[in-house]
Amino acid sequence: MLSSSFHKILVANRGEITRRIFRTLREMGIATVAVYTDPDRDASHVREADEAVSVESYLDHDAVIVAAKAVGVEAIHPGYGFLAENAGFAERCGEEGLVFIGPSPRAIRRMGDKAAAKELAAEVGVPVVEGFALDGLAEEEIRERAGRIGYPLLIKAAAGGGGKGMRAVSDTAALAASLAAAAREAEAAFGDGALLIERLVEAPRHVEVQVFGDAHGNVVHLGERDCSVQRRHQKVFEESPSPAVDGELRARMGEAAVALARAVDYQNAGTVEFLLGPDYSFYFLEMNTRLQVEHPVTEAVTGLDLVRLQIDVARGLPLGFDQGSVELSGHAVEARLYAEDPANDFLPATGTVALWAPPELPGLRVDSGVEQGDEVGVHYDPMLAKVIAHGQDRTEAVRRLHRGLSELAVGGLTTNRGFLLMVLEHDAFRRGEVDTSFLDQQLPPDSRSHPVDPGVVDLHAVAATLHLFHERRRKPSPIPIGIPSGWRNNRLGSQEQAFERPGTEEHLTVRYVARADDCFELELAGAEGEAEQLEARLVEAGTGMLVAEVGGVRRRFRIGQQDRRLTVHGLGHVSELEAVPRFPERAASAVAGGCAAPMTGRIVEVPVAEGDRVSAGDTLVVLEAMKMEHRLEAQADGVVQTVRVEPGQMVDPDEVLVVVGPLHEAEVG
Repeated sequence: MLSSSFHKILVANRGEITRRIFRTLREMGIATVAVYTDPDRDASHVREADEAVSVESYLDHDAVIVAAKAVGVEAIHPGYGFLAENAGFAERCGEEGLVFIGPSPRAIRRMGDKAAAKELAAEVGVPVVEGFALDGLAEEEIRERAGRIGYPLLIKAAAGGGGKGMRAVSDTAALAASLAAAAREAEAAFGDGALLIERLVEAPRHVEVQVFGDAHGNVVHLGERDCSVQRRHQKVFEESPSPAVDGELRARMGEAAVALARAVDYQNAGTVEFLLGPDYSFYFLEMNTRLQVEHPVTEAVTGLDLVRLQIDVARGLPLGFDQGSVELSGHAVEARLYAEDPANDFLPATGTVALWAPPELPGLRVDSGVEQGDEVGVHYDPMLAKVIAHGQDRTEAVRRLHRGLSELAVGGLTTNRGFLLMVLEHDAFRRGEVDTSFLDQQLPPDSRSHPVDPGVVDLHAVAATLHLFHERRRKPSPIPIGIPSGWRNNRLGSQEQAFERPGTEEHLTVRYVARADDCFELELAGAEGEAEQLEARLVEAGTGMLVAEVGGVRRRFRIGQQDRRLTVHGLGHVSELEAVPRFPERAASAVAGGCAAPMTGRIVEVPVAEGDRVSAGDTLVVLEAMKMEHRLEAQADGVVQTVRVEPGQMVDPDEVLVVVGPLHEAEVG
């Protein structure tokens, strides 16, 4: 179906990509429709839509089609993920008289089957990595063929990407368990547990080429993106152009990508992904038949709105430019901001976004899926936002991104913001000398906590104290308005505010005497333990914002508050502070010797039983959360005393799953 115009479009996705598509639709004068599941009922993309329809699942073809027809849209944009690479859904759209804003079902099916895509790539002369699909193969044959290729190997989901269903395997002993885990993860993420195995190319860069085709036979590429900085096979940083690609290599990779797209009469946006070896040889990896998460860096260096191009191509319009017209201007770098704990194997985090204030800076763009007050749960990918910086060259782009992330105020839950800053500060990254093993080799787990100057934490405690003072003063009181909170008619008394830093043993105490001119005499027993005398003045205070002069220097702070928990941003850092009540409740006693759930999730596997002897590092429970599997391991040698869960059961954070007791002396001997 071709249409001269669209009046209303439904976006069958969620979070930041839906909001980003809405932005272009509004610019084009097109009405917006969202779909949402129950956990997303109050999500930002729902609040932002002109209309929104509830569905049971984002993967439910029928429900999305019914929603689209109920509100009278002409087209559906699938965003990325969920239904974006589902040929069956694209066909359903056509059958129901709706335009699917993406490639044809035939192209999705041909390129979405990774084994078939590799065969086609080889046919058109694109180098490929040796591998095979597992469909229909017996376990013994899989082991035999894997052995012929040689280890290390890479297991991949045949029906999707994003690191879901992906496992590196170093030897035959680990193959069976890795295949089972990858299949479960692929089924959960894509509704398809099919897998393939490839030779693992060591120390490569991950370089992808953006292609675009229309219904008039035009196919172009828009340069490359380097996505080598990854964790758990998922991209963390992307940039364009690649520091490793010169004009001649760009032309060869671009020609290969265009040849592959032409072979399937490709229309709309797509990405051809390559592994680039240290010797600058490149190998076809896969083709993503959709818009990519990292498309903003391409938009920055080309000046094109890729979503607008998608919509125009879906309307049947020609691209309006040829390959010779494509020019790359400057350099762009993107960082993905996640709710996760880098120091704990990037474990996804949940909670309320208590503080959210993206900066407005030259050359900076923030595509976010959250606003302050939003809940981040366990049901979907934990990405909060993408922060994109564009500069005249790579040095300027990296510098702008570093400043943007430093000034981005986010808190209330654990994020990778500090870790992103560490990557940007790393010498190898600044030189552009990275490959897909960069994070594991250069920033191992024990070095992923971004250091914070204790003096900064002390200033955050002062800002939090002034914030609480201001909030108390705003509340109705019989005391005359000109008299400050805590005022005394003598100099003997002072007020005190104590804080704890969650996750640490640090305590900070601020004692202060308030004067009537918004000035304060302070004594701070801070993170370094020594009391410090300070003078401060509260210059300005508003919703979530505070300007204070401390020790003669005026600074601006962003503050979010949830009950006694305060999140303070200032001087490029964020501190989480728990205000200690005057009469604190007795803390609940901790359960010793237990394997507890780090987050809400579903139990996938319990490979131990009561009475089993286990060693440190043995897997006790496999937990699925946010479509990823997490292995909870024994911390020491012992005997399983109690198993409190079973596969399929949902568990809450800190819930004890397996209790492991010490070995008896006889067993030790």
